[in-house]
Amino acid sequence: MDALFYVVPCLILAGVLFVGYRVTRRSGEIRAAWNSGLTAEGRCLRTFTTTYGNGRDQVRTMLHHVYEFTARDGRVVRFEEESGPATTVEGDIVTVHYAEGARIVATARRPSRAGLAASTVGVLAILGVVAAICVGFMITYHDMSSEFPFGDDTTESVTIEGS
Repeated sequence: MDALFYVVPCLILAGVLFVGYRVTRRSGEIRAAWNSGLTAEGRCLRTFTTTYGNGRDQVRTMLHHVYEFTARDGRVVRFEEESGPATTVEGDIVTVHYAEGARIVATARRPSRAGLAASTVGVLAILGVVAAICVGFMITYHDMSSEFPFGDDTTESVTIEGS
């Protein structure tokens, strides 16, 4: 039973670390695309939404765009981006910022370094709070379980005999 109070927070910590890695990586990719100075004319091929939530009162919708452009070396690149502007519809021409390499990284977002930094720091701060709560919980549980022997059968029972 004690393992449950360590395994669950560790799983949450693993999830927090993974999400933190993904957010930091995507932020770096977008920053690299903006800093490369390479732009191309792209076209919005498709827009679609995904919904998630509990199905009742807390349903969220995420807007996705699928873009296509031709890179400087002639490769046709197609990529999907979440949370784009709702005013971009299928067939619209957009400016794509991209960075070359073995794997081309692209974005149709307008450069906003301060906004990207603020959103990245905000998400990482929230993830840091969740991680601190998990670590604090495990430390508190460890301290409490060593002070009070929860579930241990090693305690002595005292019986009082009647007169």
